[in-house]
Amino acid sequence: MDLALEANPEATPLLHSDRGFQYTFPAFKRKMEKAEMVQSMSRVGRCIDNGPMEGFWGTLKCEKYYLKKYSTFEELKKDIEDYIHFYNQERLQKRLTGLSPIEYRAKAA
Repeated sequence: MDLALEANPEATPLLHSDRGFQYTFPAFKRKMEKAEMVQSMSRVGRCIDNGPMEGFWGTLKCEKYYLKKYSTFEELKKDIEDYIHFYNQERLQKRLTGLSPIEYRAKAA
């Protein structure tokens, strides 16, 4: 968080997290207030918005990250960006009737 704020001093970021102790800890909350950050967090027992993102990151790790050793952050960043493009544009998904997310959205529109 410190590095992101340092790299983007004019930003007014939104941080979405689960209810882990580190995100509810008073020192963390003070740091967020000082940075004028907005915190987004699900209510207790209502983690419906976490599921899709945790599913995506789990898939990314299984299909990309765990298969390769990264020497630099830039290499990892490029692979994540490439994977996000692949996931949205090319990766066919059974739950989307065998279409990619972009194809599925286009068909729905």
